[in-house]
Amino acid sequence: MKTSRLILVAALAAISLLPAAAQKSKLAGADDSLSYALGVANYKYYVGDSININVKLFSKGMSDASKEKPLMNDTTATAFIVSYMQRREKARLMAEYGEQIEAARIWLAGNAEAEGVVTTPSGLQYRVLREGTGATPGPEDMVKVHYAGKTTDGNQFDSSYDRGEPAEFRVNNVIRGWVEGLQLMKEGSKMMLYIPYDLAYGERGAGNIIKPFETLIFEVELLEVIKDEQLP
Repeated sequence: MKTSRLILVAALAAISLLPAAAQKSKLAGADDSLSYALGVANYKYYVGDSININVKLFSKGMSDASKEKPLMNDTTATAFIVSYMQRREKARLMAEYGEQIEAARIWLAGNAEAEGVVTTPSGLQYRVLREGTGATPGPEDMVKVHYAGKTTDGNQFDSSYDRGEPAEFRVNNVIRGWVEGLQLMKEGSKMMLYIPYDLAYGERGAGNIIKPFETLIFEVELLEVIKDEQLP
């Protein structure tokens, strides 16, 4: 997603052309030329990014802000722009990756029917490989785990087993599917977690293997819930 900083860059780039442009216009002085250039640069920027601009409301927003009587304050306006751009980008990505999203939906629907697989209200799926008997972690707890992660087509992207060393982290510092899954386990438990994209890395993906909207499969073994007194 492009940012407002890029708007300023575009506007500043246009300033370098002002002396020549000023000779062909009726703009009075550098301040008027700059004001006009900023208007041109911002309009061209948004139109170039396929955003429909209502010129009257765009001008009204500038005018109201200059009179300190805007319909939105700075915080509200910025939040709306960010939210709008995020929704727009997500819609674009969902259209681009529509086939993959549908394939993942079908895969998860089929997996939900497999023996021993449980689906939670969030959409997380899990299967217990071994029941533990120890403590169950909370969101603020540190845990020590062994795990291996792969995509639904079998590409492994990470494994603590291969590294020969368990991972340690705080439960609420990982993807949502892990946060939920770990709190369903006890020390000594081993589970398969089947994590839909919205509980994993979302529409962005991660790295070169985890594509946008990717469903992930993890084998997770909870070795230990690390108590505060055990921490350095």
